[in-house]
Amino acid sequence: MISATKRGIAFLSTYPPRACGIATYTTDLMKAIASKFEESYRLIPIPIVDDNTSQEDGPLGKLDITNPLSFDTILENILFDQDIKLICIEHEFGLFVGQETEFITFLKDLNSAQLAIVVTFHTVLPAPDRMLLAHVYAIAYNCSQIIVMTQGSADILTSTYKIPTSKITVIAHGTHLAPATDKHAILERYSLVDKKILSTFGLLGPSKSIETTLYALPAIIEQNPNVMFLILGMTHPNLLRYEGETYRNKLETIIDRYNISDHVRFVNEFLSTENLLSYLSITGVYLFTSKDPLQAVSGTFSYALSSGCPIVSTPIPHVKEVLKEDMGTIIDFEASDQLAAAVNQILDDELKLSKIHRVNLQKMVKTSWQNVAIAHVYLFELLIDKKREMIYSVPPVNLDHIFRMSEERGFVQFADISMPDLASGYALDDNARALIAMLHHYKIYESYETIALIQKYLDFIGYCMQADGTFLNYVDRNGNFTIQNKQENLEDANGRAVWALGEVVGMANLLPERIVKLAIELLERASKHALVYYSTRSMAFTIKGLSFMKGKNYKASIEVLADRLAAMFEHESSSDWQWYESYMTYGNSVIPEAMLIAYETTRDNRYRDIAYQSFDFLLSRIIVDEEIHVISNKGWAHRGQLRTEGRGGEQPIDVAYTIIALDRFYKFTKDEQYKKTIRIVFDWFLGRNHIRQIVYNPVTGGCFDGLEEHAININQGAESTISYLMARLKMEDHTHEPMS
Repeated sequence: MISATKRGIAFLSTYPPRACGIATYTTDLMKAIASKFEESYRLIPIPIVDDNTSQEDGPLGKLDITNPLSFDTILENILFDQDIKLICIEHEFGLFVGQETEFITFLKDLNSAQLAIVVTFHTVLPAPDRMLLAHVYAIAYNCSQIIVMTQGSADILTSTYKIPTSKITVIAHGTHLAPATDKHAILERYSLVDKKILSTFGLLGPSKSIETTLYALPAIIEQNPNVMFLILGMTHPNLLRYEGETYRNKLETIIDRYNISDHVRFVNEFLSTENLLSYLSITGVYLFTSKDPLQAVSGTFSYALSSGCPIVSTPIPHVKEVLKEDMGTIIDFEASDQLAAAVNQILDDELKLSKIHRVNLQKMVKTSWQNVAIAHVYLFELLIDKKREMIYSVPPVNLDHIFRMSEERGFVQFADISMPDLASGYALDDNARALIAMLHHYKIYESYETIALIQKYLDFIGYCMQADGTFLNYVDRNGNFTIQNKQENLEDANGRAVWALGEVVGMANLLPERIVKLAIELLERASKHALVYYSTRSMAFTIKGLSFMKGKNYKASIEVLADRLAAMFEHESSSDWQWYESYMTYGNSVIPEAMLIAYETTRDNRYRDIAYQSFDFLLSRIIVDEEIHVISNKGWAHRGQLRTEGRGGEQPIDVAYTIIALDRFYKFTKDEQYKKTIRIVFDWFLGRNHIRQIVYNPVTGGCFDGLEEHAININQGAESTISYLMARLKMEDHTHEPMS
């Protein structure tokens, strides 16, 4: 889907190379919006500079805060650019010191020009004097919306500054999704193997109160002699300008006094995001010791939490609102004894450390920059044009997690967040899906690495085939078939294996002969049992697989299976329920898709008509207000129930199967509504869902395991990751086509 015109959004803020938290924040926000919605917006930086800032002009120039006339120049340039619909201002009181009146006039003039104005308050002071009170109220009066990063800040604005709640939006400070990292390799890189890492980071200055940790270190070292405290970050440029390295020298004096130099390391540089996340990935406990009780929000604290670090922190408002008991420990300001006790308690309890790590990753994924970008854009569109549809950018294909989950034996069943959980073993289901996905990947990209994976997954299917031609599903990490195979119904797994083998046969002209030969052999053996299973999905999968085979016997089997599904439909359907059973469960789209395939194979109009009726009925149940809400596994849809709105328990596999079916129905019918719906459904992975959060993780290349009522299941297992890839590869036919 391609937008006819890109809306201009201007961002007034500091920018790199200025070493400033707001500069980093704005850069990350703009990158995230550009990545998520690149076809929709032209993002225009307007740098704020002063006498000490060396900065190139943005497209509209730069705002020189020391020159009052600069406001007029920037205003003229904004108004001259007719594409600009909104200006987003990243506000910190220190940025506009001495120019408060000019700034308010600037806002009034923008407001008079009917531009939407969003002001983000990075600081909200709880006890303002009369002048500050009037200044903040004037900002609020002349802007369209105020963004704050905590509910506490919003409460202060409403109770103390008397700003209406309708004018305030809370959007958390953005964070980076934790990459899938080799922690041992990072420890080796930084010469920290066998060390227990404590860290803190940010621009160094007295307000950080790093000495609180230094005073605590002897007690920590006594209990944990292999501890290393990393002080990450350069001295604040303003402090460096006026006082030099006075504060750092003070810290080094303390280190010498306590003889702890072997346990402290300064990393005196402005870290890149990649390096920062590397350090955080090896951090056992993150220490946030600010002694400023009025500090409204901390990006460093947020980044540490989102990396899964257990936190020991002083009680600034942001921390008190976010840091719960299961995420870390809050201590008093400058309380070194409390810090030492809290750190030792966490470091001595590996189980607790691991549990906190998972809790923090789970709770903070909603604050990822991708999700923060979605929240901003929803607000922007609300202010600019409520009727305009947001256009999500389709991410590039990324096989990182596919390779990570593919062990020597096959595709691992589950993941512990983003790392394969080898104890979960392997499943025929997952390796069959993986085979189908990689076949489609090879068809598009013809990669040698893809062929190797195709062979691996096909070999696993062959391994699961028994002497009688049926398949077992569950294999442990050592290659043994597990007791689950006797406890569960394996019909769907058998049908899915037939589908996968058929897909290989369908690509016989592109694949090496050895692969095709093995697939045909396995499929011929499996097809002898094609009529044994009566599960709706098993029959549908089998129809899909056998449709690639030539010969009367296969066509006859398809007719028998399609007749069974048709009989079920005719028995269960009525004017208000056009389905094959009296309820809907998972993977529903595959059934009408199989009926359409049966029509294409046999030309029996009955199959075609049932395919249309059942698929359109299914879509009427799961497409709600231009969003997909698939049937929840927390309560299947039953005849007589109202249309589902899906609030939790939504699985990626259902979304993927819907896209695969929509693709087939569109290519068969050329009905534009099916094509439009394909994009609507795929956007579920990208944030077009009821909690406005990404389900696909672009950093790891994995897909989160499910969408719950208020959160994401952050594990990135086989079913979800392969389902996303299957859906993404289908999008190759639709990504660059303009939507009607």
